[in-house]
Amino acid sequence: YMAMSYHFDRDDVAFRKISDYFKKASDEERGHAQLLMKFQNQRGGRIIFSDVKAPSRTSWDSIKHAMEDALELERKVNQSLLNLHEGADAQMADFLEANYLTEQVEAIKEFGDLVTRMRRAGDGLGIHIIDKEVGSD
Repeated sequence: YMAMSYHFDRDDVAFRKISDYFKKASDEERGHAQLLMKFQNQRGGRIIFSDVKAPSRTSWDSIKHAMEDALELERKVNQSLLNLHEGADAQMADFLEANYLTEQVEAIKEFGDLVTRMRRAGDGLGIHIIDKEVGSD
């Protein structure tokens, strides 16, 4: 999401609200990672850091394509969380349910709605209006 945020912040792209939207999403995901690490430490586990793979792309030809990528990412994260939940003990399952699973479903719905609205709006003024509306809830 950080790559998306700064792509839409570029002077030749200039979708400020979309940039802010993805920056907020990036901050939320970092918060989720920190919460999981704190939980791991509380349970007496050890955190093993590894290299984070760079995003497969760092620019998008439209907001719609970025939102489609974000939707796919949310679906993959949701499946990973469901797989983790499947093998979890009761405490871990409760932690995942309380902190992640519902929020993932809500994020999938939100991105899905945005993609649908963008498909309907088409390019041009419709995307400009969506840029102005994103994050104004």
